[in-house]
Amino acid sequence: MDTKAFKRTLQHSENYNRKGFGHQAEVTSQLQSEYQSNLIQEIRDRNYILQRGDVTIRLAQAFGFCWGVERAVAMAYETRQHFPTESIWITNEIIHNPSVNQRMQEMEVKFIPVEANQKDFSVVDTGDVVILPAFGASVQEMQILHEKGCKIVDTTCPWVSKVWNTVEKHKKVDYTSIIHGKYKHEETVATSSFAGKYLIVLNLSEAEYVANYIINGGNREEFLQKFAKACSAGFDPDRDLERVGIANQTTMLKGETEQIGKLFERTMLQKYGPTELNQHFQSFNTICDATQERQDAMLELVEDNLDLMVVIGGFNSSNTTQLQQIAIERKIPSYHIDSVARIQSANSIEHRQLNGQLTITENWLPEGEIVVGITSGASTPDKVVEDIIEKIFALKATATLV
Repeated sequence: MDTKAFKRTLQHSENYNRKGFGHQAEVTSQLQSEYQSNLIQEIRDRNYILQRGDVTIRLAQAFGFCWGVERAVAMAYETRQHFPTESIWITNEIIHNPSVNQRMQEMEVKFIPVEANQKDFSVVDTGDVVILPAFGASVQEMQILHEKGCKIVDTTCPWVSKVWNTVEKHKKVDYTSIIHGKYKHEETVATSSFAGKYLIVLNLSEAEYVANYIINGGNREEFLQKFAKACSAGFDPDRDLERVGIANQTTMLKGETEQIGKLFERTMLQKYGPTELNQHFQSFNTICDATQERQDAMLELVEDNLDLMVVIGGFNSSNTTQLQQIAIERKIPSYHIDSVARIQSANSIEHRQLNGQLTITENWLPEGEIVVGITSGASTPDKVVEDIIEKIFALKATATLV
């Protein structure tokens, strides 16, 4: 399938919209009242530090809603306003935040049902409105919706679209796209659908395995088993790793994506020599600015003398997980939570570990004076951050009284 031609056809269709519907003023006011926070603005105004009683809050200098997320949520609100009575569907969570997705359901924006890991588009009728979320949707999903005659509202983040353009370039010159990402993540599923040949590597360790195979060869069956769910149909490591290009899920750790890119550049240089390198390796910068800013701010924050770190964001939010990883690597007691409800008491907090498991930690909030680092992923409203900060203040104030 010529995905580039299809995308062009879709974007010129009268049923396609990616610019909103002219209700920005009303929607902006609504979003501010629902998601913004006076307390968070106060902390910003105080150089990202606020002390109350025994607690000093140190807020990362870049956190929370990014431009792409704000745009996606605003477009979803506009869509409901513009189509007050139509059936509106969304192909995935609009963003990875439980409170925002709950709000979508309250607005009667319905999620496409999933049966046995497959989306059931039979529930969508001709003329229904379908929102594509900030992570985008696969070419196959867009094709189904286009053929059904749905009105498509595309909120895909431009940074994600930039990655799609990159893998299109790889495909045009018959390069295999090596995508740094999580093969199950909606964004990577969408990106791989625009690619020709592709291989998805989760981390530097998997990338090193692939690089070693390129240089030294190896067990082909073992390779295919290892990447069975993370490569294009018919992938052959002996044939399809001769010419490679680098792409990434925009929410992965910036430093690791860069390491992976340099690893494959060195690998192809070693195998083919400097004069042939450009015929075997391509790399374009597809690291999202917002992800990079939040990671840089987190790296700066963890250099402070923190007693603990609270990382706030959806449990399926990749960029939030990367922020948590930074704290864990610095051996700072750190808790990834998605809402204030996870803080059960001063003695108990439910939080997500890096391996994805939920656990409850006792005595998580130290006695006496403490410095708490706070950051949030790109899909987290300021209001959620405010609720958590206020809860910490309240718990410490109660403990002091006791």
